[in-house]
Amino acid sequence: MFEIVKAGGWLMLPIIACSVVALAIVAERLWVLREKRVIPRNLVAQIWQWARDGELNETRIRALQQSSPLGKILAVGLINRHHEREVMKESIEEAGRAVVHDLERFLNPLGTIAAVTPLLGLLGTVIGMIAVFTTITTVGVGNPSELAGGISQALITTASGLSVAIPSLIFHRYFRGKIDALVVSMEQETIKLVEVLHGKREGDYVVKRARSKR
Repeated sequence: MFEIVKAGGWLMLPIIACSVVALAIVAERLWVLREKRVIPRNLVAQIWQWARDGELNETRIRALQQSSPLGKILAVGLINRHHEREVMKESIEEAGRAVVHDLERFLNPLGTIAAVTPLLGLLGTVIGMIAVFTTITTVGVGNPSELAGGISQALITTASGLSVAIPSLIFHRYFRGKIDALVVSMEQETIKLVEVLHGKREGDYVVKRARSKR
């Protein structure tokens, strides 16, 4: 492996660094974007039960805010539950934008890696070809071993850049789609909370529906 890296030249160093960063981002986002962590099941039903039993106090709201991304949004809505429906919805939307921003953390660097590493590989190809033609002008084409260094550098850097870029692009698209799906689910849950607390939807219906999904 070291010989391959050495043959690829100094451009292998940034490509390897990009691969390490991409791997760390993918592992971290796979852990953070788990659906159970972002959107705990039956959370709205639990909040309704607290409200119905008179147990919805500041302590529970603070714990809810720290429990999950969805809990953070719902907690803001609960803090403003005594205001008008529109005020409550606006506060939820503001909290939702902050939560979505947190869910999208590190996706831009991952997308940048997916775009940059093929260019690093291409640069390695160009440098390798320059070395090949320099050798040709110096010693001619009679000795293939003299040309092997530049050719191997061109091929290794190109393959390495693509090997990092392709998985990075795949995971970048995957995380984008997953976040979009999570956002839709969170919107549905927050709308449900607003309708329940403002009498637009029966709370018992929410509880029964949540239990039916178990």
